[in-house]
Amino acid sequence: MLKKRIVICLDVRDGRTTKGVKFQNNVDVGDPVEMAAAYYRQGVDELVFYDIVASVRGRGPILDVVARVAAQVFIPFCVGGGMGTLEDIRNTILAGAEKISLNTQAVKQPALITAGARVFGNQCIVLGMDAKRDAAMTSGYRVFVNGGRTPTDWDARDWAIRAVELGAGEIVLNSIDADGTRDGYEIPLTRLIAQAVPVPVVASGGGGKSEHLVEVLTTGGADAALVASMVHSGEYTVGHIKAALSDAGVLVREDAAHRTKICSGVT
Repeated sequence: MLKKRIVICLDVRDGRTTKGVKFQNNVDVGDPVEMAAAYYRQGVDELVFYDIVASVRGRGPILDVVARVAAQVFIPFCVGGGMGTLEDIRNTILAGAEKISLNTQAVKQPALITAGARVFGNQCIVLGMDAKRDAAMTSGYRVFVNGGRTPTDWDARDWAIRAVELGAGEIVLNSIDADGTRDGYEIPLTRLIAQAVPVPVVASGGGGKSEHLVEVLTTGGADAALVASMVHSGEYTVGHIKAALSDAGVLVREDAAHRTKICSGVT
């Protein structure tokens, strides 16, 4: 049985880590490079960085932050926001990222998923999907873009399936309804997507205590759980979370032996 991963997300705006609730009322919580280094020392399995305003502002990826993080941590980390071209993807990987998250641009230009997977490998192309409850959709969930600001015509399940067909090798699935609430993950949504696609699904949005991670990694069907508020607040450390998961019978990584670069040969 594959071990479950703990992923920490850092939303970045204007060079600072920020955190909100349901994509609103964001507040500054620290320097992303310093926080990344601290979480690396705690033993986190992976990191995810999102420039939450890049798509809205029409700006490219945060290469300066990527390079500074790569000099501090030696675990896989994913970067999203502002990826509109293959050159953006290439530059971000060359700056030190192992994975690239396509969210808004994946919807606007789906061919970028295929092109990215062909050039850099499926394992490097992650679909970032922000979904919100909507009874008008077949699955009950609608896909949003532009940092959760803009609704699309895509049903969440249909878009997940299509993105994987196009070449996405992983999905980071964020529930807008649960984001930042710390009331628990959107289990029906996570289970829906995990059962629909053959690639790893990272559950995001709502993690507030260790029991929430146990639930989403077992009954929720997620391969990994993403956390933010519960560790940014200082209430939990990665070690505390992993110990609780292990006590609950969830297999987790306990050492740093897996910390290798997964994308190579990029020139």
